[in-house]
Amino acid sequence: MTPNTFDSFRFVGYPVRVHAGADAIGSLAGEVDRLKAQRVLVVCGQSVAEKTDLVERVKAALGGRVAGVFSGGKTGSPVTSVLEGVAAAREVDADGIVAVGGGSAVVTARGITILLAEKGAPQELCTQYPEGKPPVSPRLMAPKIPNFIVLTTATTAVTRAGTALIDSESGHRLELFDPKTRPAAVIWDEQALLTAPPWLCLNATVSCFTGVAAALQRTDLNPLSESDLLEALRLLLENLPLVNSQPDDPAVRINLCAAAFLYNRATDAGAGGSALGVVTALAHSLDTRYPECGHGDAYTILTAPGMRFNAEFNAAGQARFAQAMGVKKRGMDDRQAAAAAADAIEALFKGLGLPVRLSEVGVLDEGIDLIAADAMTDFGLHRNVRKIQNVGELKGILASVK
Repeated sequence: MTPNTFDSFRFVGYPVRVHAGADAIGSLAGEVDRLKAQRVLVVCGQSVAEKTDLVERVKAALGGRVAGVFSGGKTGSPVTSVLEGVAAAREVDADGIVAVGGGSAVVTARGITILLAEKGAPQELCTQYPEGKPPVSPRLMAPKIPNFIVLTTATTAVTRAGTALIDSESGHRLELFDPKTRPAAVIWDEQALLTAPPWLCLNATVSCFTGVAAALQRTDLNPLSESDLLEALRLLLENLPLVNSQPDDPAVRINLCAAAFLYNRATDAGAGGSALGVVTALAHSLDTRYPECGHGDAYTILTAPGMRFNAEFNAAGQARFAQAMGVKKRGMDDRQAAAAAADAIEALFKGLGLPVRLSEVGVLDEGIDLIAADAMTDFGLHRNVRKIQNVGELKGILASVK
């Protein structure tokens, strides 16, 4: 009898604490004290500051530990607003940051911690793309003040080491990488999560589905990452439809937060990869150039066509995902299963009331050239399973869903 064999793998976790449930915000004080922060800056956007009671709840939990509030966070985390946050942090001599909100608040807070500590402009600190050479991410070695997160939506941004800011002049993404900016604690507070309307909850979460779909297309997953991904997929498939049908159920929102957390943990265990790099690159370009297109909308439009573009080069991986989705039927070969998976994703997003065509988010024919050109310099494109030969291939993907 031949013993089972498997490839060697390495997993390195990082210390983060998650508090979930009713009044989970009350756990903030203990987390802030654990890291000896005494002058915390609360970072959020105007909607959170003006339309919810979350800032007051954070203040009540932290008392005199709150040194100030910066409510100038903007969608997409433009450099201008992040630099305003840096100035606010310096003004109160902040030694910690509490981000309150979704992905934009999370990324803005990380951007503040980086630019507060590092010397140099964001354009110098971000990943560089020398012509004809691989991308290079500068090492950001300065110590960073701790950050803590109170989520209002599920988001894969929450435990990432990368921070993408928008250059307000060029419109391009500036990608900064620093694992030291990962949060010390994450709060999934029931009432905080219910402040987001259903459409926003969905828009913030669906990019996680694309990430899980991409990761499950790997044929060399180790058992730690695979188990996290399969559970994340189950949570997404069960709970995404409930956002609209059960909008006041906090368990639905917490389950989606758990799915995003599991997906990120799976990538830490080696589940990252190249299966849908082209989708990531095009989605980054689309939601940067068209602010009216939500972050999630970009993924609901581009995931299925990106899979179809890659199918010939990753049929076995896409068939693996089709099996996990339950859409691979008896007798299907890998290419047929891959097609079924792409169709199932498009049907899922459409059934949730999310856009699947560029025209639904205001992109006309002339926008295709701009989106494609921008995507050619995105980090994700360099990791796509199918090598991109020229910008014309990207235009073809976009034209298929115009």
